[in-house]
Amino acid sequence: MHCLYNIGIHLFGLAIRLASLFNPKAKEWAKGRKNYFSHLPESAKPILWFHCASLGEFDMAIPVMNELRATHPNHTILVTFFSPSGMQHYHKRTHPADLVLYLPLDTPKNAKHFVSHFKPEKAFFVKYEFWANYLDALKESDAKVFSICTLLRPDHRFFQWYGGFFRRALLNFDHFYVQNESTKSLLHSIGIQQVSLTGDTRYDKVIETREKQEANPRIDEFLQGDQAIIFGSTWPEDEAIILPWLDAHPSVKCIIAPHNIDAAHVQSLQQALGERCIRFTENDSTSCQVLILDTIGHLSSTYESAKIAYVGGGFSGKLHNILEPAVYGIPVIFGPKFNRFPEAQQFIDAGIGFSVSDMKSLSERITDVTSRLIEIKIEADTLIQKNAGAARRIAEYQRLNYPD
Repeated sequence: MHCLYNIGIHLFGLAIRLASLFNPKAKEWAKGRKNYFSHLPESAKPILWFHCASLGEFDMAIPVMNELRATHPNHTILVTFFSPSGMQHYHKRTHPADLVLYLPLDTPKNAKHFVSHFKPEKAFFVKYEFWANYLDALKESDAKVFSICTLLRPDHRFFQWYGGFFRRALLNFDHFYVQNESTKSLLHSIGIQQVSLTGDTRYDKVIETREKQEANPRIDEFLQGDQAIIFGSTWPEDEAIILPWLDAHPSVKCIIAPHNIDAAHVQSLQQALGERCIRFTENDSTSCQVLILDTIGHLSSTYESAKIAYVGGGFSGKLHNILEPAVYGIPVIFGPKFNRFPEAQQFIDAGIGFSVSDMKSLSERITDVTSRLIEIKIEADTLIQKNAGAARRIAEYQRLNYPD
């Protein structure tokens, strides 16, 4: 099975390089790994390595990195990304990372070269990053290996009849710090006992973002003292129900932050909204109904100005971060495909999250929550505080059980 895995990894790399001829994201992926080992940085300090698939996982890692930076001031914090979006946007976050790189493809040769070069003292893989050859190379090097914010479901390959190779890869981890009881039970079911329920560090991250929040003059200029309904990280499927709602409610101030901010998509939104909208990057103070947030890095702070938030991705099963608006005590609406995101059901159960499936249900839900904003804020604040502290729990467990 290991041989088949390695063949699959090589074929995957080949497919991305072929796709790079016409796909910009694949091109960035390939470019970031070109002549990779010829220009690796050096570090004279011991290394704590965090690997993140993309920007969302990086946000999960930051609170843990901050905790470990306080107790490991003489270590280098190395971060690697699999996705170009992480590499392109990580610098927009406040973080303690010293070195940030792409992760080379998970071949035995790459893994051994990478690990032997950096010699990490500890490695932290975020959420569900499990690269078999890197895990093998780390254990051969005597590094301590951890999974943080682990989130698993019964349909993952580890729990299938063919998952023996992948289950064995998990044995390389010294400890799992998991988000929920379900993940803990699943790991126990395959004989993995080194598991602690510590929670989701994104709660720590959104609290930190809220506490460091600064005023955004462009948003203030648009709102002029009002609060908006914010439609964040929207996909075309979301916009298909949002745009008709906007047409039916022309007096409501709104901000749309599309997931895809390329020129063609933003222009299509402008054409659909006509003179009622303006772009964030335009130097125009004209009074409009809708502001299109055509930038990366401003959305999470913009939620402070919202009375209701709609978070996109729920029509494709790729729901974006619903904690970002909830930390401001506002109701959060999203599409119907949220099963892969346990926090969505948690929000629904707490009465602060609401799923919709069409424009009619969106309209009904906005009307409903508008009359209950104070009640929802109390419940949202309670839920956020209840789930805070995951990063501190991970760091404390590290200090007690894996001291340097």
